[in-house]
Amino acid sequence: MARQLNLLIVNSSQQERDTIKNTLQSLDVFTFIECEDSQNALQLLKKQAVDVVITGLDVGKIDGWRFSRMVRSGLLKTPKNTPIVLIPPIYCERIAETTARSYSIDAVLPFERHRQLPHTLANVLSTHLEKSSRLSLLLLEPNQQRADEICQHLSLSFACTHVNTTNDALSLFRQNSYAIILLDATATRAHATKELVDNILKYNPNQAIVTIIDSRDADYAEQLLLLGVTDFVREPYDISILSKVCDHAARREDFMVSYAEFEEKVSQLSRSEQNYKELFSAHQRILLHLNTVVMELDQQGLIRFINPAWEALSGLGIKSSLGQPLYKFVSQEYQLELQNTLALVISEQKQQAKIELQINNQNHCQIWVECRFQLINNSTSKTTVTATLDNIHERKQAELQLRHLALHDTLTGLHNRYFFDQQLQKICSSITEQNNIEHALLYIDLDHFKIINDSKGHQQGDIVLKEVAQLFGENISDEHLIFRIGGDEFAIILSNTNLLDAHIAAESICMAIEKHKFHSEENSYSISCSIGLTQLTLDNHDANECLKQADIALYVAKNLGRNLVHCYSKEDAHNSTLQTGLEWGHSVREALQNNLIELHYQPIWDLKNNTIAYFEALLRLVVKDELINPNQFIPALELLNDTFLMDQCVIRNAIAAVAQHKELNQVAINLSAQSFLDERLLPHIQACLEKYQVAAQRIIFEITESASINNLSATQAMIAKLNQLGCHFSIDDFGTGFSTFSYLKQLPAQHVKIDGSFVRDMLNDPIDLALVKAVHEISHSLDKRSVAEYVENVDIFNALKEIGVDYAQGFYIARPMPIHELKKAIPTILSNKTTR
Repeated sequence: MARQLNLLIVNSSQQERDTIKNTLQSLDVFTFIECEDSQNALQLLKKQAVDVVITGLDVGKIDGWRFSRMVRSGLLKTPKNTPIVLIPPIYCERIAETTARSYSIDAVLPFERHRQLPHTLANVLSTHLEKSSRLSLLLLEPNQQRADEICQHLSLSFACTHVNTTNDALSLFRQNSYAIILLDATATRAHATKELVDNILKYNPNQAIVTIIDSRDADYAEQLLLLGVTDFVREPYDISILSKVCDHAARREDFMVSYAEFEEKVSQLSRSEQNYKELFSAHQRILLHLNTVVMELDQQGLIRFINPAWEALSGLGIKSSLGQPLYKFVSQEYQLELQNTLALVISEQKQQAKIELQINNQNHCQIWVECRFQLINNSTSKTTVTATLDNIHERKQAELQLRHLALHDTLTGLHNRYFFDQQLQKICSSITEQNNIEHALLYIDLDHFKIINDSKGHQQGDIVLKEVAQLFGENISDEHLIFRIGGDEFAIILSNTNLLDAHIAAESICMAIEKHKFHSEENSYSISCSIGLTQLTLDNHDANECLKQADIALYVAKNLGRNLVHCYSKEDAHNSTLQTGLEWGHSVREALQNNLIELHYQPIWDLKNNTIAYFEALLRLVVKDELINPNQFIPALELLNDTFLMDQCVIRNAIAAVAQHKELNQVAINLSAQSFLDERLLPHIQACLEKYQVAAQRIIFEITESASINNLSATQAMIAKLNQLGCHFSIDDFGTGFSTFSYLKQLPAQHVKIDGSFVRDMLNDPIDLALVKAVHEISHSLDKRSVAEYVENVDIFNALKEIGVDYAQGFYIARPMPIHELKKAIPTILSNKTTR
């Protein structure tokens, strides 16, 4: 392991010594020796040598400069060329460098740049040479005797190098650095001197040059100075004069640069003083014109300074406000909060605080302000509190408006679902044994409101909702809370109300809505509502359970004929069908809202061309990681009147799949009766086709026969619109309604699906066979394609082919499957059927 270097730190400050050690500790190179003053350090160095010295400037009676001179004297045990680094508190760079050269100090580094110590020490140790305080001098003198005399006389201050010719002088100058060049420039050598000086100064314009001249001609001396010579000595001269001239010339550049640095320091101080005065003046101007009110309060909270912004904010005068307590100008409801906050700051329990409050201005208007308090400790008093008051009235008004919007329904002005959940939870939590107060929850749904939306439009529906909200307000007193939950669903929390009074209130609401006449253009009509009621008591104060009970009670009210109030009972809870239907319906709705669906695709076989004609998209829901078939969730959706949400999901995902997978040449999508007559259907289809860039001809829509004949004119209109858009249309499950074949003539559909119940038994039941043939023949006669469902085996497949049915669909051809499985199965399906 390499020997560690002994590093002597001479510094009167323990903190600075520790900083130096911490800076160099990680190098693992030095063993540290510490002395707090120079005399202790000299006693140490008289006994032992060290490898490096780092000294401060103010280190005792012998300062850092003279301490360094002692090291260089050679009188100590440590070598006189021991590397020395001086660390003063502040310094002017050139002055420090010049002085360091005089005292043979290796490097000067201000303490504030102590992090550069490793780099500085590395440079010092790499150039560890014999130290000398003499300056280097290059002498050009052809006369050897004179040259020896000059060198001998200058040897005390200069390390002289002698040359005889200008070429030698120029060559050595370019190879080495000299503090001064001394030239014999007597008249006999004038031309050569001028040429040499010119070449030297071209190479280093700052080189100090002294010339020896023998002419009494002032013009010659002036020419030399103009040429760039630093100084001259005229023969005959005293050797001591020559030494002084050379010394001054060598240090002239240091003096000039040092003076420039000193002048800059003085200038900086002058500029700083001027900047301070300007800054103080600017602060005064800012304080006068600041929109923020700035106050100083004493320990009693009395105002003892205030800026002019106070007058603009409050309309009150500054003089009349001084000496007054701040709370005097604050609205009464905030005075206690202000006094408590100030007390915490004045007592030093808090250094700063912020509150929002209202102040009263001269016109008796209340203005919102933000107050910030800061505790200031100073020499004149124990504590001072500064206060700033910013006008936040507009912001606060906007916040209050946003808060209102966040908690209220924008259409009706009633409280919204978010606030309902909060308040129901709050009121249920407040019910305790000590505070066993009864409350009631009403859950309200408008009967057949969708008919108004479908027949009259959403604008008229919004008018109805507003009028219903007004009726609630007229029939429910202000201490109760009314909410619009969403769509045509409302809720009312009746506080401090027993079951009987709640039932009476609910009945009055039903009667008020039933009696009210709603107007649309020249017509007027009536609607009704169904209400589910449950109690909020000590035995029943779980918010989720109460909402669930009110929902069940509403469902019962609807099933009992609507336009009535039903109070939740334990018998309702034991009705498994009721419970399951509601809970399942909400789970299904949530799955659809989160797009938790999976589409399976079943091929439709072209019996004549022996290939796949198109595919039918069949919906599966993903509920709790389980795939659910339509027969399990569609009834629940119909109860909740939410089948349009289902159809929206299917349309969007099926069209997206057609765009993504070229194998899906054409896809059939089933529509519910409710969606088919919804005015939002067509725009949704158009938007999806446009978004995914899918040709309308690649989409077939299907609706059941029973749904289509319920409203034949509306069905005709919608099919016409879909055909106009480019989509195809199919009548599904044809034969189940079977009122007449003639109605097929009135529907512009391209496909007719023969109900699967006929197809399944057609080989065993001659009536079913006759019906399949009849539907097929009528379809062809009306230029429509026939599609047979439930093709379960090869015999039915072949029989349908013989009859001439166009398309077949069923498990014999392929089961419905996700798209990734379908793409793999298509070659097998084609191979199995086309080889027959």
